[in-house]
Amino acid sequence: MSWHLFAVFFASTFFISATPGPNMLLAFQYGMNYGVKRTLWTLAGLSLGLFVLLLSTLLGLDVISRQSPWLLTIIKAVGAVYLIYLGISSWRDAGDSSLMSDAKELSAEVAADYAATDGVPSTPQPRSLSSAATKIAPSNMTLFRTGVWVSLSNPKAILFFAAFFPKFINFSAPLWPQYVLLTIGLFLSETIWQIVYTLGGKKLASWLDVGNRLAWLNRGCGVIFIIIATALLAEVINSFMV
Repeated sequence: MSWHLFAVFFASTFFISATPGPNMLLAFQYGMNYGVKRTLWTLAGLSLGLFVLLLSTLLGLDVISRQSPWLLTIIKAVGAVYLIYLGISSWRDAGDSSLMSDAKELSAEVAADYAATDGVPSTPQPRSLSSAATKIAPSNMTLFRTGVWVSLSNPKAILFFAAFFPKFINFSAPLWPQYVLLTIGLFLSETIWQIVYTLGGKKLASWLDVGNRLAWLNRGCGVIFIIIATALLAEVINSFMV
């Protein structure tokens, strides 16, 4: 993998990671509710779950590229269509919510699931975990497990990795050095933004929820998805013309 291609990959993932998905929303809400030090346990859980999903995707691509190259072409084509869908959805749904409301909604769901699985008596779902924190008082290990669970409970991440990564992988070259670089780039992007959301969640939410800033952030990601999808489709078409 060339450093130019890696730079494009890192810039893309860094911009995409900035969008408030489940992992970032959890880091944001827990940072406000439990403080930075305790939320580090949740960030570690989020990273572990993300690593499991990423490793599963890369291992699958490795096997497919060696045993069924034709299937890899199909994955690229389907992945391109999926990225186009994500791009259009990101653009159309950009202004439907706010960072603060999304974080509160996610934290309410997590609190309800925690109560259901750990045997805590059922209570009305809170709008924020700040009230749930005083009742449940989760341990550090619980915060860690919650991070793992939230990360692993997003199967769309596997679809995204399978659609996004093939554009940046040269399957005719040794794969594992490329996998290591891509993994480092992705985790660096995710970790930076998780820390940003944890440390400066309130300020970030206040800034993004002003005007159309959050909407344009999502629309920017939508444009990136469509650009990468177009490049993938070009590769698929070229493979049939050679």
